[in-house]
Amino acid sequence: MSRRKTERLLGLVVCLLSSPRYLTAVQIRAAVPGYPESFEAFKRMFERDKEELRELGIPLETGFNSPGDDEAGYRIPRQAYVLPEIRLEPDEAAVLSLAARVWRQAELAGAAAGALLKLRAAGVDAQETAQPGIEPRLLAGEAAFGPLWEAVRDRRPVTFAYRAAGRSEPQQRHLQPWGVVNRHGRWYVAGYDDDRDAARVFRLSRIEGDVRFSGPAGSVIVPDGTDVRETVREWDTQPPAAQRTAILRVREGAGHGLRRHATLVPGTTGLPDTTRAPDTTGAPDTTGAPDSAGLPDSTDRGGWDTISVPFSDVSWFAEHLASFGTDVVALEPADLREAVITQLKGALA
Repeated sequence: MSRRKTERLLGLVVCLLSSPRYLTAVQIRAAVPGYPESFEAFKRMFERDKEELRELGIPLETGFNSPGDDEAGYRIPRQAYVLPEIRLEPDEAAVLSLAARVWRQAELAGAAAGALLKLRAAGVDAQETAQPGIEPRLLAGEAAFGPLWEAVRDRRPVTFAYRAAGRSEPQQRHLQPWGVVNRHGRWYVAGYDDDRDAARVFRLSRIEGDVRFSGPAGSVIVPDGTDVRETVREWDTQPPAAQRTAILRVREGAGHGLRRHATLVPGTTGLPDTTRAPDTTGAPDTTGAPDSAGLPDSTDRGGWDTISVPFSDVSWFAEHLASFGTDVVALEPADLREAVITQLKGALA
């Protein structure tokens, strides 16, 4: 928030708190500095300021001073604005002080220090003199932490590039975030993944580039009964999927990312297109005929290698293989081959 806007909002709050009567927009414009001269521009800015004050929890009221008034006015009731007296037991104040020290070197350090300052101003003894023998720290060095924490706070959807485990390239993800959680020293964000149409958990250290807001504040709805910490715990403790083996035909000079994790099937190096899966239908093989994906068979050009590659997730591995186009052909297993064909049909459509 800019300094000019902060000063204008502060002036507006002081003005509405100081008046026992409802003030009209014309009166507010004359009393609060920082508004434009044009009345139309003032009305637009004033509407935004009112919404912002209400989002901050300031009780801005609208009403009339008398039944005969033609124009509504605004005020902030002092009794609704002032906080009640804060009373904390010594152990409660100590916990708050410890929490502030936990965040001292992290993204929320400023907010934690400000909270302690407010407590002391209210007469609460929240000193930091007693240092425990073991002092915890929560570090939030990931660049994604700040914008994701803000998105969770304001309930705004986000988009970011995410490199999942085992993938060579990041993918763009669209998420309705529910919460940011630290587990075993790592930060995670949980929410509803619009791309997968399901709840998902993402590790912040695998987010690449900027996290961008993709919708207005308040548009994310967290389902009732959602426990973000439990969601992350269940995701983190899931047993790894069983490893399977894919048999692939890869054009010479292509698929280098696949070859790094592959085992060459003996007797296939540099062979022309003779590694096609055997035809079990009894029909003669026609080179160049469209395959089951509806794409021309371009595997009759150059040499080919048949390799075996471990994988566990059919969905993302099929998507990865389809990205190589005609340079990679999935032979086995059948469900992986069908998944690749489905990806290619979607691209063709």
